[in-house]
Amino acid sequence: MRDSQAGWGRIAEVAKLFFRLGMIGFGGPNAHIAMIEEEVVKRRSWLSQEQFLDLLGATNLIPGPNSTEMAIHIGYLYAGWLGLIVAGVGFILPAVVITAAFAWVYMTFGTVPQVGFLLYGIKPAVLAIIVDAVWRLGKKAVKSRRLAVIAIGVALWVWVGRMSEVLALLIGGILGMIWLRLPEERSQDEANLVIAGLTVGTAWKAGAAVAGVAQAGVWELGSVFLKIGSILFGGGYVLLPLVQGELVDTRGWLTQQQLLDAIAIGQFTPGPILSTATFIGYVILGIPGAIVATVGMFLPSFLFVAALNPVLPWLRRSPWTSAFLDAVNVSAVGLMVGVTAQLGIGVLGRWGDWVSWAIALVSGVLVMRYQVGAMWLVIGGMMVGWIAFVLGYRF
Repeated sequence: MRDSQAGWGRIAEVAKLFFRLGMIGFGGPNAHIAMIEEEVVKRRSWLSQEQFLDLLGATNLIPGPNSTEMAIHIGYLYAGWLGLIVAGVGFILPAVVITAAFAWVYMTFGTVPQVGFLLYGIKPAVLAIIVDAVWRLGKKAVKSRRLAVIAIGVALWVWVGRMSEVLALLIGGILGMIWLRLPEERSQDEANLVIAGLTVGTAWKAGAAVAGVAQAGVWELGSVFLKIGSILFGGGYVLLPLVQGELVDTRGWLTQQQLLDAIAIGQFTPGPILSTATFIGYVILGIPGAIVATVGMFLPSFLFVAALNPVLPWLRRSPWTSAFLDAVNVSAVGLMVGVTAQLGIGVLGRWGDWVSWAIALVSGVLVMRYQVGAMWLVIGGMMVGWIAFVLGYRF
């Protein structure tokens, strides 16, 4: 009886935490991962920093939204198979419901709510949250000079060389594994070879064409999103070209403007940006379309995590796979550094935008020096954006 009560208690904890994170999870996957890390490692100690990094590295190697898969992994580790389902559904549900409501407004009134002033205040606060997470994860992941080189190489490869994130991560893990297993006294030529491999590469692209149809069907729409969810490497924004190819160019079920409006809604709503699938499904086929698009998009993540999680302890015990995970972990941090730099340029790049700089700097001090929670920083940034809007500040 006590074990049963303890199990249901853990499931309730998981449900409460990830539903709340789904409600406040603005800013994309890096911000979500930062918030999850703060809650499950720093505040609750459900996982060690090393375990969290292992999961982060693993989620970067499988398709789907990283932050959602992190929630699913953690739910399984803390509360078993039911926790796996509860964590994933709890994290996804707020975004899906809010996105569906916006889709209804969009189809009823033909417009997207004007919320730019809220996003203006949220973005620099989220940037500070991400920087704090990258700093803390980096201190743990960068255990040696070799790992530091791997992280820098992967970040440069993606940011400067425009390499696919998943390809950079895989090669960073493989070459890093080989380099980490070499004795320290091996020749400098071998080290140079690995460094060269990390910093020079070419991007791979793939495409597919399917026969067009005149009218959308529920099951075909679901199969399209199931396929996209099964191959979606590289983050939520990869959804844009995939949907463009499948639903705009090939089938003509969606217009270019509708796709851009869907992405705009995904930016505003909390939780994973892939809840954009809910909006697109509703636009094409109403409530049935929203349901099948959402299930098709997120179902692969649950299946991939369920298959991968049980083998993670074995991967860490093996010397070679342990070195591979170390390299993948630090490569993931390198990717986060590159993405954070790009985000920083986008958020703070406008000359003379002192309000954004002030929000970012104050938020940075609050989170790094005083450990203020992410939820309060998001709310604070939103309030500053609203005040600036009321005072007539030009966005």
